[in-house]
Amino acid sequence: MGRRSVLIGTGSGLPARVVSNAELAQQVDTTDEWIVERTGIRQRYIAGEGETTATLAIIAARNAVAAAGIEPSSIDLIILATATPDQTFPASATIVQEALGACGGIAFDVAAVCSGFLYALGVADSMLRTGMARRALVIGAETFSRILDWEDRTTCVLFGDGAGAIVLEARDSDAPDAPGVLATRLHADGTHNQLLFVDGGPSTTGTVGKVRMKGKEVFRHAVTNLADVLREVLEETGITADQLDWVVPHQANKRILDGTAKKLGLAPEKVVITVDQHANTSAASVPLALDVAVRDGRIKPGQLVMLEAMGGGFTWGASLIRV
Repeated sequence: MGRRSVLIGTGSGLPARVVSNAELAQQVDTTDEWIVERTGIRQRYIAGEGETTATLAIIAARNAVAAAGIEPSSIDLIILATATPDQTFPASATIVQEALGACGGIAFDVAAVCSGFLYALGVADSMLRTGMARRALVIGAETFSRILDWEDRTTCVLFGDGAGAIVLEARDSDAPDAPGVLATRLHADGTHNQLLFVDGGPSTTGTVGKVRMKGKEVFRHAVTNLADVLREVLEETGITADQLDWVVPHQANKRILDGTAKKLGLAPEKVVITVDQHANTSAASVPLALDVAVRDGRIKPGQLVMLEAMGGGFTWGASLIRV
């Protein structure tokens, strides 16, 4: 009998402070109109004192665990995707593990920037299907505001902070329409390192560094790579684009979301969009958007949901789930 990783709960965590485009325009040379026209972003959440990647991840994790209706101690695998950990080490996943009272199982971070949640999901699915764990907490959490150059108006307007989480449970099933992760495809191409990167690190500068990005080149690669990986997952599962109930994309830029949907012939009303509310929260953006659409009732049990993302590296990936 086959084993599947079944989604049993979602959750999110956001900082207290909301920063509108108008407020940002008082700090940097930009306008609300300029930001909305080019990105679709209207506001973002910015972490304040005492709010860190781990504290936001803990909130998202607790909400996901509550939604799943399980005891936190029953989780034996925690994977946290982040580019902005609380410490160089130990992994921020272990901070979440301790806060939940789920110690003793597996806990580690993954670093694949905006694709991090997809990478973490792929790893968790593999570990659940091979029996290494029974219940997994997969989190994407970021405080990108801490690594932004607030004098660079081309990047600082794009990002926000937040966390999203899901709980997966291994279940035995051979039924073709049973819920679970159906397929995940992941990629990376290190030749594009300098198009989206942080100019620092423990081994090079001894500092955290700041985000640097060549936006036009990233945009061009994003639309092509995302369309390609979505096709890969559809081909692997034998499902067509018009059979999808929802696409939950990485929330980087509404133009990228529109461009990808158009290239695949996806109906715009099937695409979950939260970039206007959250901006780009990197590894947190897919689980944040997923949680929003689950909680507002759009995503229902039995539906086919495609998750996709691309980030620095470049890394990119997609995963098809029957919820």
